[in-house]
Amino acid sequence: MRLSAKAEYACVAVLELAAHHGSSQPLSVKAIAEQHGIPQRYLVQILLQLKGAGLVTSSRGPSGGYALALPPEQITVADVMQAIDGPLPERHEPVASPQSPATRALGKLWDEILQSERNLLEQVTFADLVPRMHAPLENMYFI
Repeated sequence: MRLSAKAEYACVAVLELAAHHGSSQPLSVKAIAEQHGIPQRYLVQILLQLKGAGLVTSSRGPSGGYALALPPEQITVADVMQAIDGPLPERHEPVASPQSPATRALGKLWDEILQSERNLLEQVTFADLVPRMHAPLENMYFI
């Protein structure tokens, strides 16, 4: 699966907003950017794109910022990725001759993989991901 930096940043921002869902205060762009090492100017563009897609809302002023427009249970990873990068690919376009038996056999496999990815991205919500944010790191070894 190829994931653009912009889509990954968008997912990080939405996950941070999901973790703060229900809070009385929106999150500032600065707070999200600093917490996750995302360039602030780039994050503003991403959040505006997410706002246009109806996934986040914004408020102005000294205590302004961004919040989710929907409950985290209603926003999937696919929703965010599609808002940023457009539709998820339906199928793999071969670079080799489509008449080749090897290309056809591999093409079916690539399409199955894409469909599995798509299904997972459409099922996982940001509510599902919030607990993973707070889970202890596994298999961390320090020397």
